[in-house]
Amino acid sequence: MKILVAIKQVPVRDSQLKIAPSGQWIDETDLAYEINEPDAYALEEGLQLKEKHGGEVVVLCAGPARAGQAIREALAKGADRAIHIEQDMNALDPLAAARVLAAAIRSESPDLVLTGLQSDDLGSGQTGVILAELLGLPHAGIVMEVEALDASVRVKREWEGGWFQHVELPLPALLTIQSGIRKLRYATLMGIRKARAKEIRIVTPEAPSGEPSLVAGRIYLPPQTKQTQIFEGPDAVAKLVEKLRFEARVL
Repeated sequence: MKILVAIKQVPVRDSQLKIAPSGQWIDETDLAYEINEPDAYALEEGLQLKEKHGGEVVVLCAGPARAGQAIREALAKGADRAIHIEQDMNALDPLAAARVLAAAIRSESPDLVLTGLQSDDLGSGQTGVILAELLGLPHAGIVMEVEALDASVRVKREWEGGWFQHVELPLPALLTIQSGIRKLRYATLMGIRKARAKEIRIVTPEAPSGEPSLVAGRIYLPPQTKQTQIFEGPDAVAKLVEKLRFEARVL
């Protein structure tokens, strides 16, 4: 089974973010980066499927040169080889990003494509399902369990309100993985050494045609406001209790 896992490099979760002078993205100066958490779970699921059923795991990552760090980490964890699309993806909307990824995936013809449910930086949760549509693959989202069968996969999907759905999809297929599906592994010293000899194919995509369908107008921090209310009179205590109970919800 050939499993392709799409990963994204994002700023570390506890980073102190500042708005760039352009007002359309964050200031990336001195930021530390890591593999997007849902993508890390997608990678773990791909590695466990490979260990159980054989085959190979190919990592696909689109991003600038610094994204090579995330690729090397994925290879150190056990991925067999990688494809690096050297392109800044921040300016691309989910549809444009999916088109870039789809062009690289078509040449691989994988049996199973895994992505994270959403990215920690933008969180649109759209790229994976759009990618499935562009590739013409059956897909399932918010996947919590994956069982590989002879020519299909049986998955458990998370619904709202504590409900779950079990679906069987023919291969090839695409799944978007929910965080927490497996316990993540760490890269071992031996894995880090082996990663140095693994193939990383650099791909330069063609320039996108047409105008983007979605453009960020401005990014800004939520305004901080303070409000003081003074309760007077014999019913001051009753009013205070009402505010604490129904507005502050601390009682």
